[in-house]
Amino acid sequence: MTPKDFKHWRKGVMRMSQKEAAEALGLKRRVVQYYEKGERDGDSIDIPKTVRLACFALAQGVTDYFGPGTGVQGVLPDPAAGTRPAPDAVTGSKTPKKPKTTKTAPAKA
Repeated sequence: MTPKDFKHWRKGVMRMSQKEAAEALGLKRRVVQYYEKGERDGDSIDIPKTVRLACFALAQGVTDYFGPGTGVQGVLPDPAAGTRPAPDAVTGSKTPKKPKTTKTAPAKA
């Protein structure tokens, strides 16, 4: 995940402020800024795998995980909506845009 991808995840996919993204990921707001910029104090910074996986989970509507015996907490996304999450406590009350629909040819028999 590049800094540009991270910023797109926050602003485009999740529609979160830096503060909201930091709270959802368990980070400081300043760290979110470093990840979006791709550097800290002039040194290049990589987005850790744990943060990348957390971004994916949040985009799928998972807000917490309690282990294999208990499962996940959160609102499951509408399968028709692709990877966009349903509005919940993590994404706020903002309504996601409707996904674009594409016409497909009927299946051949």
